[in-house]
Order: sequence, then structure tokens, then C-alpha cells
Amino acid sequence: MAYSQSSQAPTAPPATLFLFGASGDLVKRLLVPSLYSLFRTGLLDPALQIVGIDHVSGNDESFRRHLADFLAAQADDPDAEAGEIDLEQWPDFAQRLRYIQGDFTQADTYRQITRAIQASPTRNALFYLATAPRFFADIAERLGDAGLLQEAAEQYRRVLVEKPFGHDLASARALNERLLAVMAEHQIYRIDHFLGKETVQNVLVARFANVLFEPLWNNHYIDHIQITAAETVGVEQRGNFYDKNGALRDMLPNHLFQLLAMVAIEPPAAFDADALRSEKSKLLGAIRPWSMEEARYNSARGQYRAGTLKGEPVPGYRDEPDVDADSNTETYVAIKLVIDNWRWAGVPFYLRTGKRMGARDTEIAICFKPAPYAQFRDTRVDRLEPNYLIIQIQPDEGIWLDFEAKRPGPTLDLETVQMGFAYEDFFALPPSTGYETLLYDCLSGDQMLFQRADTIENGWRAVQPFLEAWKDDPRTDGYAAGEDGPASASELIGRDGRNWHQVGRQRPGTDREQAEE
Repeated sequence: MAYSQSSQAPTAPPATLFLFGASGDLVKRLLVPSLYSLFRTGLLDPALQIVGIDHVSGNDESFRRHLADFLAAQADDPDAEAGEIDLEQWPDFAQRLRYIQGDFTQADTYRQITRAIQASPTRNALFYLATAPRFFADIAERLGDAGLLQEAAEQYRRVLVEKPFGHDLASARALNERLLAVMAEHQIYRIDHFLGKETVQNVLVARFANVLFEPLWNNHYIDHIQITAAETVGVEQRGNFYDKNGALRDMLPNHLFQLLAMVAIEPPAAFDADALRSEKSKLLGAIRPWSMEEARYNSARGQYRAGTLKGEPVPGYRDEPDVDADSNTETYVAIKLVIDNWRWAGVPFYLRTGKRMGARDTEIAICFKPAPYAQFRDTRVDRLEPNYLIIQIQPDEGIWLDFEAKRPGPTLDLETVQMGFAYEDFFALPPSTGYETLLYDCLSGDQMLFQRADTIENGWRAVQPFLEAWKDDPRTDGYAAGEDGPASASELIGRDGRNWHQVGRQRPGTDREQAEE
């Protein structure tokens, strides 16, 4: 977690970075802009080489031109995830770019990789598998067969694997087994770009660097915790992928479980990769495994129908490109989990995520137990609202505390008010994809923000009962685009006498409409 916009961060060690799947969107939209950002902040060693690999016809010059043309076209796109590209500095960066035309399944491709490493001033090499998941294990095994994963003094070899890491527990285990058969765990960097976001990383700092939180961070004071990832976008151009996976596979075992782990883990013995990842694995391993019947009872599934967002009509999921007209794939999921350890016994965790919801909002809402009502029984106060601590990941990054205050006037009337910290008020947050941090850490050998094999499998183990229950009963409830999910989700949390925290609630001093744009 060492990447910083500050010049105090050291330059990453030199290496050759191979990008498998170089013609894909991930490389041109996110990876190359992130590497360019690192270059501009002086965090890439002058000897770093970036080599794209794909079956598409091309050479060094055409690869550079293709990327430059794409980035220039993105310069005026307000929805582009990367920051603005300074094309005057681009030629200096482009000299690092090389291209290998080759088939991932052919031995000659790996001979070309070997020659590229031999021609490099460093023997360090990283292999980024920016390909379809079905190629992950095959490419790793071919790298192993070619001797490209062998490490030595002054020579590291690392493999970066994008999510999804399997599509269920069995496939995740199989992938880990194949990867670990050709390399050691310390060589594998399983990337979830969500962990590269500054506000996600700050969950740990907020918890463990501030003594006022830890005494309250347990089942004595916390009633329940909600973790929400709400999106206003639909499936866009991912219909073919999404219809085979759905919201649960796409978001729960990775993004939301990472937030769950960070908010619920025990304090690690040290702030390093081994200690932190061990605590994450223990936490996810402590999630109570539901039976199929319990999983069905403790979950809700929804699929967005046609509706209105920001005053504009939007189509339903089944009308999106590359989606089956009779699809039951969920675009919304809510589940209830419990963690069987001393800290969290009796505290339910509610996780939800959905597309085409009323607002874009990723947050952790920690609901404290209400204060005793006895002192107010003879007043106009008829009930006490619980205090919430909100850790907002996006779009209004910050931390907010809801508490009760007396409304001015001659009678005792209470109103919920907020006290908070907004990142933009204290820190300059330049445009970032989240990959800058992760690429820098991988080049530097820091695995703190990368998932370990046991963490991946523990996450899928918690999800598997829901997959089995839904396989037996694949129906999904409908919700109109612009709504905050199906009625069954409100029923899920309502059975426990609780309500969902409002999605997209505006924070003091923020402009929600502007943030949405």
C-alpha cells in the first residue's frame, strides 16, 4: 500500500511487465493509463519495459499508435476512469511499449517472451493476465513449462490475475491448485481493483489509528452493519458476461467481502501483508455456513425492469444487448450473514448490491444500539433513533456520524444531525482508476492489497449455499429502474425489525447531483 501521489514514495524496482490480452479494454482503458500516471509521478524505473501480447496483428509502432489514438479520444470523455493524458509527455512513455503478436496456446509465444526478458536490462518479470478467466490457468502452466516462473537471486517472477477467481467454490479451488502447482503463493497477485481505492484502504486506518473507535467496535455497542454497493448504470456492454454470472458472483465474493473483512477483522499483529491477510482469511472463515433453506430465507434477488433514471427512460435488463429474453439472472442481491466469533456474536451483517438503483452509493453503515429511552419517557420524544457511523467509499468519500440533537425551541424535540469528514476538504484526490496503487505494489513486491488462496476459498465457501439455493429456485423479483431494489429485500431486513439505510443520502456540504455526474 505504498503508492502515493507524493514524491516521497520510492521508485518501483525495474522489471519487464507483460500484458496478456493487450488488445482488450482492460489494458487500454485502465492499465496503460495507470502506468502512465505512475510514470508522470516518477514512480516507474527508467528500465521498466511494458510488452503487450495478443494474437491481433501488430508491432511496436502500431501498438503505441493504437493506445495513443484511444487515449486522445478519451481526453474529453467525462465518464473515462483515468485522468487526462498529457500527450506532450506521451512519446517518452511510449518508448517503453513493445508488442508481441502471439497465440497464448503456442510455444513460440513463450519463446518470444524469453527473448524479450533476455534483451531487457533486468531479469525481473511480471505477467499480467488481462484475458478471459478461462485462460488464467493455461497461461500460468505454459509460463511454468517454459521456465519463465523460476526465481533466483536478483530475479523475481510474478503473475497478476484479475477477478473473477472462479465462479463457485469448486472452480476457485481448482484454479488455485493449478496456479500453485507452477509457482509459490508469494508470486501470485490476485487483483481486485476495488482495494486500490484510497477510501477503501482508509477503512483500516480509521479503525486502527483512532483509539476512540476500537472500544465501541464490538457486539456490546453495535446493533448491525450494512454494506451497500448501489449503481445507477445497467449492464452496458457486459451483457454476455453478466448474464452468465449475475450480481452475486460479480460483486459479493470480491468487492463486498473485502469491505466486510476490513470493517470486521481483528487488529492484525503488524501492518504488513502476512498479518493482514491472515486476519482477513480468519474473518471470512468465521462466516456461519447457511443451509440451503437458511440461505434462501436470508437472501433476496431482483432484476431491474424498465423505468426512469434522472428523468430519462431506461430499458429493463432483459432488453439489454446480449441478454437472454427469458433470463432470471439477478441484477440485485441482498444477503444476511453472521460471523461466529466473540467480537461479532449476535451482530447481523446485511450486504446488498444492485444495478439501475436510484443513486450511486458505496458505503458501510454501522448502526449502534439505541440509547435507553427511560430518561425521555415523560417528554415529547416518542423514540430514539440509533446512531450511524457511515464510511462512504463513493461518490462522496468521507466518514460521517449521525447523532441526535435538540431542535431549537421551547419544547424537547430531537433531530438527527451529522458530523463528518469529507476527503475533498482535506486532500487532493486526483483522478484514479485504483490500479495505480495495485500496479505499484506489485512492482514493489507488497502483497497487502492482494488476496491469498485461502481468503478466496473462504469467500466462496460463504457464498456457495446461496448459489445452491438459487439453482434450486431461480426466480428473481422485479424492481423498476430507479428504485432501491425489490420488495423482498425490504422484507429480508424488516423481519429483524430493521430498515435499510437510505441509498444516496446527501451529506452536508456535498453536491449529490454533481457527484453523480
